Amino acid sequence: MKLVIQGKNFQVTDDVLKYAEKRLSTVEKFFDNIQELNTIISKERGNIKVEVTLSASGTVIRGESRTPDVFSSIDDVVDKLKRQIKKYKERFVERRREAAKEKKFERTVEVEEEEPRIVKVKRFILKPMDEEEAIMQMELLGHNFFVFLNSRTDKFNVIYKRTDGNYGLIEPEE
Repeated sequence: MKLVIQGKNFQVTDDVLKYAEKRLSTVEKFFDNIQELNTIISKERGNIKVEVTLSASGTVIRGESRTPDVFSSIDDVVDKLKRQIKKYKERFVERRREAAKEKKFERTVEVEEEEPRIVKVKRFILKPMDEEEAIMQMELLGHNFFVFLNSRTDKFNVIYKRTDGNYGLIEPEE
């Protein structure tokens, strides 16, 4: 596991570094094949913000915490990551059970007509997955949409959360 700890408007001392390494290494017990734990510690408006992004076998789990104390923030974000991992594992098992029953996912297409402007660019590796796994990834990241490579159609799809609590799927037509 590669552990990256960076400071942004915050000086990462040896004590903080050792504490973060010790606490973040405990996450390895809960999730196999962690490739990278990227940690950013920053100071914002008197609080210490700790952001951790865990990458493991095509799965991304993110946690964030803000408290006045750096050690409390680290403890809090580790607890959040552990809860996210537990949630992911439970959904993974549930998804496998549902796949065995061959339940179908209801598809809905909804397109908003707005002039978009690019304010940020993100790059990531696309792993083929089905709609249920894409929903799981979207929720683990805390986003409202998720772009993925559909393993059944080998085409790019977008899954998004609708205001009524359901999900929508955007897929290209041939």
